[in-house]
Amino acid sequence: MDFSISDEQQMVVDTVRSFVEKELIPYEDQVERSGQVPTELVEQIKQRSLDAGIYAANMPEELGGGGLDDLTMAMAERAFGWTGYALQYIVARPSNILRACEGDQIDEYLLPTIRGEKVDCLAMSEPDAGSDVRGMTCRAERDGDDYVINGTKHFISHADLADYVILFAATGEEETARGPKKLISSFLVDFDTPGVERVAGYNSVSNRGYHNLIINFDDARVPASKMLGDEHRGFDVANEWLGATRLQVAAICLGRADRALDVALDWAAEREQFGQQIGKFQGVSFKLADMKLKLTEAELMTYRAAWLSDRGEMSDSDAAMAKISATEMLQFVSDEAIQILGGMGLMDELPLERIWRDARVDRIWDGTSEIQRHIVSRAMLRPLGA
Repeated sequence: MDFSISDEQQMVVDTVRSFVEKELIPYEDQVERSGQVPTELVEQIKQRSLDAGIYAANMPEELGGGGLDDLTMAMAERAFGWTGYALQYIVARPSNILRACEGDQIDEYLLPTIRGEKVDCLAMSEPDAGSDVRGMTCRAERDGDDYVINGTKHFISHADLADYVILFAATGEEETARGPKKLISSFLVDFDTPGVERVAGYNSVSNRGYHNLIINFDDARVPASKMLGDEHRGFDVANEWLGATRLQVAAICLGRADRALDVALDWAAEREQFGQQIGKFQGVSFKLADMKLKLTEAELMTYRAAWLSDRGEMSDSDAAMAKISATEMLQFVSDEAIQILGGMGLMDELPLERIWRDARVDRIWDGTSEIQRHIVSRAMLRPLGA
């Protein structure tokens, strides 16, 4: 593995970092205090990111995207991680699931999403089916040339900004050693479809301004042509998304940790107590060393997984270990940064309390840390028949 960063990769990182500093960070306080990103600001950020060439950077260049490989994309996500989800997610990185679009789906969904004309969101979680995805009760039943969808999805991130949802629903059932399990299919569902309703979700302490919604489906009729991938093979489509999304979460956590460590380091170098800079006290200097150590470990895990992905060799375990390492590192780094600053660390004049709050959800969404550890351990035990 080559650990050097090319001139092109550095240019991408510098471009994203400059955009974040100029176009996103100045609005952090406004979003934190109001819990909203005004519509006009959404459009401003979207247009300026399109002009800067960083919108849909993860999509193939031949389709109009940025064409970044996974390792470079991880470096870009790290730069995006300097600010919160509410602002950075306006600079869309469309779901990799959309690469499964075929035929008319390409012109109707994939290309407009890459161009910023449409925005996607993804619906998998349900009130009674979180980690147990195959326990979902939202169902899609075939009726002639259509599917009729009924059920509820929740925790649907940025659905308020989206034009359509990539929906996962049960389309059948199969017998397994542990009893019957749902067969899952995925669909592209427009929000103006009759029988589809978006309602306000829950108020989260993490990621203010980045809203989660509840989506209800009541006899929503969707043409069979809207199925993404093959019937009953929704997990094949989902796996294309989960690995990339877990890498994205891991890389963003690196960026947040960079910012938290910078704040703590500056404070330790400038703050004086007992006649000297507090960074000279072992109790503080060792914290800084441990923060840097864990950040570097998580960086290596994340970049290694991205490098393997570019080679077509990344396993589910590789993505899972990157997510575990980076999300748990961020929780440690943000907490230690607050400890170094003391009371000031919890004040909203500084970004630490936001980073600390926002970090909590990263160990839950896109697969909890426990699910990630299950993925890793099963991969170890399965070859041994255990």
